[in-house]
Amino acid sequence: MSVLGGALALLITPLTLAAPPEGLADKLNHNGQPLPVTSIDDSPLSGLYEVHLKGGQTLYTDADGEYMVVGDLYRNRDGQMINLTERAANQRRVERLDAIPDEQRVIYKPAGEVKARVTVFTDTSCPYCQKLHEAVPRLNQMGIEVDYLAFPRAGVDSEAARVMRHAWCADNASEALSAAMRGDDAPTSAAQCDAPVAEQHALGIELGIQGTPAIVLPDGRMLPGYVPPERLAAMLGIDE
Repeated sequence: MSVLGGALALLITPLTLAAPPEGLADKLNHNGQPLPVTSIDDSPLSGLYEVHLKGGQTLYTDADGEYMVVGDLYRNRDGQMINLTERAANQRRVERLDAIPDEQRVIYKPAGEVKARVTVFTDTSCPYCQKLHEAVPRLNQMGIEVDYLAFPRAGVDSEAARVMRHAWCADNASEALSAAMRGDDAPTSAAQCDAPVAEQHALGIELGIQGTPAIVLPDGRMLPGYVPPERLAAMLGIDE
């Protein structure tokens, strides 16, 4: 942690959070260009506001937008160092993902008890997404439900996006997505629906996803890249 980050951590005291000053977002510029602000929240540090940018980045600013701090904010209390920036990001992911209905996901559910559910932003053209998908039966066997959201890395006009729209629109989306992961596309006629690929891609960018697979745990923690089933189960507190 930087000296500045440590100094900020030591200043933190319990506070009643207040609404950010009106018009603060309009004051945040870089080289004359407005920052891509998505939201602004108060922070636990008096006079410092937490700014969320498109792309998942977070920075902190004063009430006038004159001073900015880029980096994570920590709290040092009772011998524990807590990353408040990461904790807030995890909570935002949980809230945003909880709002997505099951019918907009492609779900692979265990036959028995569901011990945990993970959300995976995926791309059918991604080799490590394909590798993770091969492990889904094993994950299901361990009681882990896998919910897929679409994140075409090359954008919403890419071939992968087209393939995933077909899968999401298929009568049996899970079978269609599995076929797509193997390289077998769904019939063109299956793509006549309002598949949420573009919306899910935009959500992924908002949540800071830069590559696939991106695995989001129930507490909002995000794991970039492929994770072996046994390791993922251990991170979820599941014993085989």
